[in-house]
Amino acid sequence: MPYNVTPTAISDVLILEPKVFGDARGFFYESFNARDFSQVTGLDVSFVQDNHSKSVKGVLRGLHYQIQHPQGKLVRVVQGEVFDVVVDLRKTAATFGQWDGVHLSADNHRQLWVPPGFAHGFVVLSETAEFLYKTTDYWFPEYERSLLWNDPAIGIEWPIDFEPQLAAKDQAGRLLCDAEVFDDGASA
Repeated sequence: MPYNVTPTAISDVLILEPKVFGDARGFFYESFNARDFSQVTGLDVSFVQDNHSKSVKGVLRGLHYQIQHPQGKLVRVVQGEVFDVVVDLRKTAATFGQWDGVHLSADNHRQLWVPPGFAHGFVVLSETAEFLYKTTDYWFPEYERSLLWNDPAIGIEWPIDFEPQLAAKDQAGRLLCDAEVFDDGASA
């Protein structure tokens, strides 16, 4: 199999670890193959956009989601390390309001599948990190929302001992109790 797939505490969120071929010269791995992704996950998704960000240590991006045109995301780190977090915003899901997090790094090659209907974010733990992700729908800024990264009702255990650097939209994120959420799975 091209990927080892591990379910997380939230069953629809998956950790994918590609098979990495390495030797003294370096390494090679296939980061995405639609046929193999579908075979190992049981998902038939089409990606329409690739995004790439670079951030310095202490930057926290998120927790973002689109209330209309929700995006599924396949995320990974190609330089550095982040702690990546998802929050289930599907009101009818048994895991509504729950979070899960995973360390993603250039060294562990892990990828995370974030289904539509989830808020997503990460904090950079290394000096810098480059983060890549594929999305199943386009970015629509008018539908983008931010959930407050440190909402005590969610209780995310960020592995940091510093105050993160936030964009203005993330500083103004909403508490879960005030946030727009998904009433029927991943569609608003």
